Amino acid sequence: QVQLVESGGGLVQAGGSLRLSCAASGRTFSTYAMGWFRQAPGKEREFVARIRWSFGNTYYADSVKGRFTISRDNAKNTVYLQMNSLQPEDTAVYYCAAGRTSGDWSFWGQGTQVTVSS
Repeated sequence: QVQLVESGGGLVQAGGSLRLSCAASGRTFSTYAMGWFRQAPGKEREFVARIRWSFGNTYYADSVKGRFTISRDNAKNTVYLQMNSLQPEDTAVYYCAAGRTSGDWSFWGQGTQVTVSS
């Protein structure tokens, strides 16, 4: 099992920045990738970004490309999401996820709220 704990959410004005963190514990040695998803009120959960744990390859949703950056610190078993130029449409609960194979997202954090005011 892998346990994930997110932090760093909050309230920010449009155009501002936030950095989310996700600390992983447990059987992290077999992690294939970690990622971030988000769910806005009344909407389905959507993919935001992911990173391959071993090689660091990254992939982003078109809606955040150029504004968000995902990174990892292997020594700390932590993944980050730097969010710049935030817009009200970025308001959502952000979830950290991890998986053991491509396309697998078996493990989820509890989520952290991000609210962007206009």
